[in-house]
Amino acid sequence: MKSVFRTSPRRTAAVILTGALPLALIGLVAHRVAGDAPGEPSAVPDQGLGTVGHFFLAAAAVLLAGYLGGLTAGRLGQPRVIGEICAGLALGPTLLGRLSPGAAHWLFPEQTLPMLDGLAQLGLVLFMFGVGRELSGMRLRGTAAQALLVCQASFLVPFATGAAAAVPLAGYFTGGAHDPLVFALFLGCALSVTAFPVLARILADLRLTRTRPGQLSLLAAAVGDGAGWLVLAAILAGLHGAGPSGVIRNVLIAAVVTALFLGPLRKLLARWPDVPLTAGTPWREPEGGGATAMVLLAAGVAAMSALTAAVGVHQLIGALLVGLAWPTGHRQATAVADRLAGTAKTILLPFFFFGFGLTIDLGALSFDGPTAAALATLLVLAVTSKIAGPALSARLTGMPWRPALALGVLLNSRGLTELVILQVGYQADIIDQRLLSILTLIALATTAMTRPLLRLLGPDAVEAPCSAAGSAPPTSRKAPEPTAAPR
Repeated sequence: MKSVFRTSPRRTAAVILTGALPLALIGLVAHRVAGDAPGEPSAVPDQGLGTVGHFFLAAAAVLLAGYLGGLTAGRLGQPRVIGEICAGLALGPTLLGRLSPGAAHWLFPEQTLPMLDGLAQLGLVLFMFGVGRELSGMRLRGTAAQALLVCQASFLVPFATGAAAAVPLAGYFTGGAHDPLVFALFLGCALSVTAFPVLARILADLRLTRTRPGQLSLLAAAVGDGAGWLVLAAILAGLHGAGPSGVIRNVLIAAVVTALFLGPLRKLLARWPDVPLTAGTPWREPEGGGATAMVLLAAGVAAMSALTAAVGVHQLIGALLVGLAWPTGHRQATAVADRLAGTAKTILLPFFFFGFGLTIDLGALSFDGPTAAALATLLVLAVTSKIAGPALSARLTGMPWRPALALGVLLNSRGLTELVILQVGYQADIIDQRLLSILTLIALATTAMTRPLLRLLGPDAVEAPCSAAGSAPPTSRKAPEPTAAPR
């Protein structure tokens, strides 16, 4: 079925004329009515909108900004997610709040922010469920040693590099917690992660999911992000006074829950009968089974996310476990999950980018000597450690150099996951506003450079199968050159 959001000049014009221009006019009116005094945002004018009206107006602005940002990024040869992140930053104090504080306050009043944040969190966990489904369908038999070494290098090498770099930076950029050890561990954790959801979207945009570097990068990102969340949970537990026994207890509980989902529950779900779909109506299964499955699945993802959050592991890991346990090869189960994950990706995820954009002001970053030096140093260390470590491990286990470097380049994408971790660290007073801005720029830069670096490596970097013994190309279909247009 053709997507209604397929890019074309007429559709682009329709979006601009019926969406962007009306919103711009609304913003102009808000600027004239609400005033534009910096630091003194006016109260929300009562024009009959009320809280509900403002919520829907804000939702429309976020969705249209995210769509136009993604469309612009695609035109520039970047993954759509880069444009969506930049759109979220533009709606916050970085751009809109700086150009017109009154309009920003009128368009996004405080009483609507909890509603928008709820959509953001729901979209994030549902999208992570979809990523878990992608990961569950991977087949990496015969190269367990290679996958283990790549996962290890992808996490430990940049973690150690970041922790070492934190020693001279602690005196300049630590937050209110003033704990050098926590600061060093947090910085190592921030540099070691790969944006699992962003990586999955980049691979899907470039149609590289079934290539050898693509599959290994997803596996390493999943393992690394899981380890990163566990380390972050331990850091926060230590910062808030929880003893080692509490941390160990939460880890054991998380391990038991993971074993249950990937063991008995996965086998139970695999017995789900494959119900044929009604011809011509893919979402109307007999007797409403599709609607029932949709509700139960969404409730299960939310409940599992709440459970993992309660035991000290981030809620995204709970959603990932549901995706890993979800049955594959069943038409009804696949149809329901595709619809749920697709809604999260296109409709709900832009609200997370908007929420993060509200917490950061890149325009306020002053590039004095220490700040500029920290940005340059951390960017170089982040790129080299994340690319070199996995690439060297892959090369030593039989992968040719160019595919090995492509693997490292893919793992260098930090976007979404690092944004979440940075938000947690900033709210916990581990890092200050300046380092939050620096690491945000690094997250955007490392994600934006993915496609240019893949293009520089050439098509053989993603088309050539791994030469490790016992491995075979994951698919007979030739992967396209990474310069193909996204989506």
